[in-house]
Amino acid sequence: MSDQQSYEGGPYSGYDPYGQQQTPGNWAPPPEQPQFPNPYADPYGGRQGAAQQWQGQTWDTQNHARVPVAEQPYQQPPAPEPEPAEPAFGPATLAGNARITDAQRARLEGRSPIIEPGIQPAALTALLGALLAVAAPLGSYALVVPLVLLQAVTAAGWFRLNGMWPARQGIALAFLGGLVADAAVLAAGRDQAPVAILGPLGIWVLLALVLQLRSHASPDERMYGLMATVASSALAILATGYLGADPAAVSVGAAAVAVAVLARALPLPTPVSVVLALLAGTGAGFAVGGLTDLGSQGAALGAGAAVCALVGHRVAAYDYPSRFVHFTAGVALPLAAAAPAVWLLGRVFT
Repeated sequence: MSDQQSYEGGPYSGYDPYGQQQTPGNWAPPPEQPQFPNPYADPYGGRQGAAQQWQGQTWDTQNHARVPVAEQPYQQPPAPEPEPAEPAFGPATLAGNARITDAQRARLEGRSPIIEPGIQPAALTALLGALLAVAAPLGSYALVVPLVLLQAVTAAGWFRLNGMWPARQGIALAFLGGLVADAAVLAAGRDQAPVAILGPLGIWVLLALVLQLRSHASPDERMYGLMATVASSALAILATGYLGADPAAVSVGAAAVAVAVLARALPLPTPVSVVLALLAGTGAGFAVGGLTDLGSQGAALGAGAAVCALVGHRVAAYDYPSRFVHFTAGVALPLAAAAPAVWLLGRVFT
């Protein structure tokens, strides 16, 4: 066997690696060789252009139709909320926490800080005035009962009117000053009423000053607390003037205040209601004075008490709006402001 024959009949017979040799006749295809994976082979297996067949689950786009979205009208975004004008509460003081009052806020916003208390507080003032007028002829100890109620409402209403709440210590201090003045007048008698009233007043001013100096609040808050405590104590103590005045003067003055405040609360223009209140107070003083030793001089005392009552009513209206102020300061201030006038005019006419 020649080398040519062994080559043609051997295991490599018919193998042409470059595809250039052609062996006609006895050529046979080479046996299949095992296929090994080629990492660089065509991933599509030579079937270029064929569509890719997915074997997993797919979304059925035919059964899930596109839902049209309705066009929403344009909505303007909400305006940002304004930051509060009101400062945070500071530490507690003897008279409470100082803050901007409702009346001050009303002025900053261009609104009127004057809100009249209304007919209901006026009715309570008239009721309290009637109790004072009826109790005065019965004696000093009978008069003390409605007087103590008046002093308590005065102390609470003045602190809230100044925007200081809670102020339990300040209210208690002012109310205690009124009780001390009442006890001093009862012990000293009506003839010594001025001394019995001015003595506790001076002591309470000094006491309020000392207590405020012990406070750990800021200087401004201590000043606000001092002024509120002194004013509230003064009003509560000066209301003791009803206890030191002549019983006839107390009856005339309290009745005049009651009628004047009711007339002032009527739904009328302010100038008209003021004039009507003064006339009503004068008429009530004249009528009640005719039942006492004052006679016609009761008209002058009633007019003076009505003027003071209108001043107190006006002061109680400087809050926007607060029912608590109206039902405390609005009730008590007209009577408390009229107490010095009742005592002084009673001394003049009797």
